[in-house]
Amino acid sequence: MKKGLMKKVLVINGPNLNLLGTREKDIYGTETLEQIAKKTNAEALKHNINLSFIQTNHEGEIIDQIHEAKGNIDVIIINPGAYTHYSIAIRDAIKAVQIPTIEVHLSNVYGREEFRSKSVIAPVCVGQISGFGGNSYILAVNAAASI
Repeated sequence: MKKGLMKKVLVINGPNLNLLGTREKDIYGTETLEQIAKKTNAEALKHNINLSFIQTNHEGEIIDQIHEAKGNIDVIIINPGAYTHYSIAIRDAIKAVQIPTIEVHLSNVYGREEFRSKSVIAPVCVGQISGFGGNSYILAVNAAASI
């Protein structure tokens, strides 16, 4: 990337993340996805990053967004939600487009139910950030800036 050009980062949020702020507050906190998007975008601007922030409950739409990112996006940040544990299709899409991808989770997935500690997505990502609530996204933006 040439000096002065904005890096393009796509943040993909999977199923049920639209319910943040009201869903299991003891696990996910009280911040809404809109609030997280706003503070993540503010952090991105500090790093000369043009951030696109989307949410969908549909696996195929996540895959379409990953495919469309090829040639257009420099880094993907993804919180696949429950798809983390079983979506080989999302995993394969990330691997196919060869865009550096960071997996993000609000909660510490390793401190919860055993099934949550297995990610089929992580092996095709450059890294994973979990357990810092909405700040997990801020940490991911900082990582994306350094890629």
